[in-house]
Amino acid sequence: MVSSLALPFSPKPRENALLLQPCKAPPLPCSKRRLSLPVRASTSTPPFRIFEPLQAEESSLPSDTVLADPDFYRIGYARSMRVYGVEFREGPDGFGVYASRDVEPRRRARMIMEIPLEMMLTISQKLPWMFFPDIIPIGHPIFDIISSTNPETDWDLRLACLLLYAFDVEGNFWQLYGDFLPGADECTSLLLAQKEDLLELQDSELASKIDEQHCRGLEFWEKNWHSAAPLKIKRLAHDPERFIWALSMAQSRSIQMKIRVGALVQDAHMLVPYADMLNHSFQPNCFLHWRFKDRMLEVMINAGQRISKGDEMTINYMSGKKNNMFMERYGFSSPTNPWDVINFSGNSKIHLDSFLSVFNISGLPEEFYHNCHLTNEQDASFVDGAVIAAARTLPIWTDVDMPMVPSIERKAARELQEECYQMLSEFQTTSDQDLQLLESDPEESRTREAAIKYVGSF
Repeated sequence: MVSSLALPFSPKPRENALLLQPCKAPPLPCSKRRLSLPVRASTSTPPFRIFEPLQAEESSLPSDTVLADPDFYRIGYARSMRVYGVEFREGPDGFGVYASRDVEPRRRARMIMEIPLEMMLTISQKLPWMFFPDIIPIGHPIFDIISSTNPETDWDLRLACLLLYAFDVEGNFWQLYGDFLPGADECTSLLLAQKEDLLELQDSELASKIDEQHCRGLEFWEKNWHSAAPLKIKRLAHDPERFIWALSMAQSRSIQMKIRVGALVQDAHMLVPYADMLNHSFQPNCFLHWRFKDRMLEVMINAGQRISKGDEMTINYMSGKKNNMFMERYGFSSPTNPWDVINFSGNSKIHLDSFLSVFNISGLPEEFYHNCHLTNEQDASFVDGAVIAAARTLPIWTDVDMPMVPSIERKAARELQEECYQMLSEFQTTSDQDLQLLESDPEESRTREAAIKYVGSF
């Protein structure tokens, strides 16, 4: 018999029960009795980082440059070219190589690029002419043309012939890489400049050298690309403009380097793809190194060099050369060239300490200023920005120097300034006028722009 206490009491339902009793929610089990806060709608950002929108990092890369076409990398990677921590970017002035991440200084040089010999165009500097890789077959007339050049002076003509031939070889890498080389209207080489562009140099000696090189290239083309030349030669350069362009590429994009191939060590003129995209700097952060064991050219970061993301990777094209040499070969100049000097006719000697005291220049070397309170009216009109700039380049006293009388140094400084004014008066335009010329016509040719900047670098 089941006790009545074990059964739950279940009264019979009554009519209108809901009207007689208040409506109460059934109690929750003890295990689920918790205080629950009311849910409120919120439009604020969730506190979890995974749901936060990505914030774009401030890039130090040049804003006017874009990444190179993916095909530019693809054609090189298929042939064992590799880059590490850098990227190629294209801007209004052409290609450049920039760091894609920060690089801490190291005791040893660090490699950022390696290019195999099979991708290059190289020719030995001296006889017998040797090519690495040897892409010229035996009996091809282009070898006879190369052999007819002057071994001492015509290295650029030989390299231009080799470049044109590489464009014609089926399946050669340079057929693809040539699409990324600057065209005749994009190159700053003065070999492609018009006569009126050379006049903007305001340097008759440099203009005559460029004109001689241009005539030399035309004569070479007329001599070897005549009407009776074989078709395999004619198709390399149908017109002289094509050959002059190849000659400008050979001059402005080649390097001279001692390489070792097997047991052979020799100096060679080289066209190195990808490495030729490195721009010039007088304080470079990279250098080139030949790795002979697997015939690779390496681009290395200087030991102890700190690189920040967005920094441009540069090398030194030529050391100890003046701006006229850079213009003659590469088509650019720089006002910061430490090797560019002005040849004065006198033999005046002025040192920094006495120079500052004579002309009442005060402050630290980077913050020199003219103290007008200690100067008479004559010196106040004499001391200008050029005088202060000259003070930053003067040497300090040493033990072997003998101080000169201030009046003599003052006279020497005035003579130098007068000679500077005389040099400036020989130019047809001022720096402000040159700047107005560049800003007035943004569609100016690259060679004319380079010539105007060359005058402004003095």
